[in-house]
Amino acid sequence: MIIAERKPISEIISIIGNNKKILIAGCRSCASVCMAGGDREVSALSEALGLYSDLNSLGWEISEVSKERQCEKEWAKEIAEEASSADVILSLGCGVGVQFIQEVSSIPVFPGLNTSNMGGPEEQGIYLEKCGGCGDCTLHLTGGICPIARCSKSMLNGPCGGSQNGKCEINPDTECAWDAIYQNLKRLNRLETLSEIIPPKNWIPSRSGGPRKIVRKEMVLSEDEKKIKEGLE
Repeated sequence: MIIAERKPISEIISIIGNNKKILIAGCRSCASVCMAGGDREVSALSEALGLYSDLNSLGWEISEVSKERQCEKEWAKEIAEEASSADVILSLGCGVGVQFIQEVSSIPVFPGLNTSNMGGPEEQGIYLEKCGGCGDCTLHLTGGICPIARCSKSMLNGPCGGSQNGKCEINPDTECAWDAIYQNLKRLNRLETLSEIIPPKNWIPSRSGGPRKIVRKEMVLSEDEKKIKEGLE
């Protein structure tokens, strides 16, 4: 899942600027799980902005909408339709959601969250980055732990010389990814994997090649199929 956190309220107020009619759009998927953009967070932000508007006689008109996802055009279009009378849409979805809504809306869409990483909850209220999105997954070689995301230096050939007692030299509260890899492989009785010669990382599928696109040819609609689908909507 994508991990994000809400921008400081002062920054959100600055982003809103002179706009009066604000639609706050929530996302019930990733942003909801990390407690940044679900129904509850939309309501809380709406209340906070409403109070700020009242205290400063700004006359803001704030409305709310939440969809299952913002990262699909069908949902993004519904948000855009509900914002027909708004001056601005304030998205509490990830950066992908902001872009999807803006593609189908003639109204400016502003981000209310800072999108951080791909990860998941370690425990309630604590979220950890898990995946570097390199495009060439080799988790089968590292005990299911991503060294690109979990190692502060993204070391791919073992720990650096600064790790001590299973902790990273960058921060004593940060787990050394390669110590975790060792412990996991040991638990799985697969320590022999560390003796294998691993070829250099294939970075071609990574972000360094520009914006990435995956095309599932068997799923792509023909022009006629697109027209039929559009007619049903």
